[in-house]
Amino acid sequence: MRTLLGVAHGTRSAAGQAQIRELMDRVAYRRTDLDVRLAYVDVQQPRVAAAIRPGAVLVPLLLSTGYHVRVDIAQAVAGTDVQVAAPLGPDPRLTEVLAGRISAASDAVVLAAAGSSEPRWQAEVAEVAHSLNAHVAYASGSGPRVADVVAGLRHAGAAHVTVATYLLADGLFYRSLHRAGADVVTEPLITSPVVTDLVLTRFLTMGDGPLTEEMHDRVMA
Repeated sequence: MRTLLGVAHGTRSAAGQAQIRELMDRVAYRRTDLDVRLAYVDVQQPRVAAAIRPGAVLVPLLLSTGYHVRVDIAQAVAGTDVQVAAPLGPDPRLTEVLAGRISAASDAVVLAAAGSSEPRWQAEVAEVAHSLNAHVAYASGSGPRVADVVAGLRHAGAAHVTVATYLLADGLFYRSLHRAGADVVTEPLITSPVVTDLVLTRFLTMGDGPLTEEMHDRVMA
């Protein structure tokens, strides 16, 4: 039996922990032929290295190819036969989810992401924001903070500001968005069934060879 190892960041939020577990439960329900496991790069146990199984396909439950993929995960799989799939984001399907959650009443949109100093990660977030005609802001780090960007938009005359949440699950960063002064804060991305599809698509691309039309139909079933 092949192993699909989903690797999340980890959070102290009980709600966020439950969301990640439920995501992997949905994956396991869709693919009963797989040994579906879950590990973390920070905060929670088990950590990646402890959860690795021979021949596994590791799917980063992350939204970019940032430090955790390039360093934490890469170090954990070094010297093993584990294949590492692409992270869940960026992906046009996630951008579509975000677009569908933005009310037509909004006259300003802020794309809220977790902070990072990595240029590639910042470029990926900027590209998503451009697709949504949104302003970029971060829940942490040295970039523009969500509350400051929202305040600036209010000062410029915005009457209805939406924060489009570019975070996978509930947690400290997500809860901070509700204190930023926006009219609407969208749900974490994990609440969309598209995320389950993405996990399986990432696995199929690495684990079952090229993603054929038949495989795609199996994922979407």
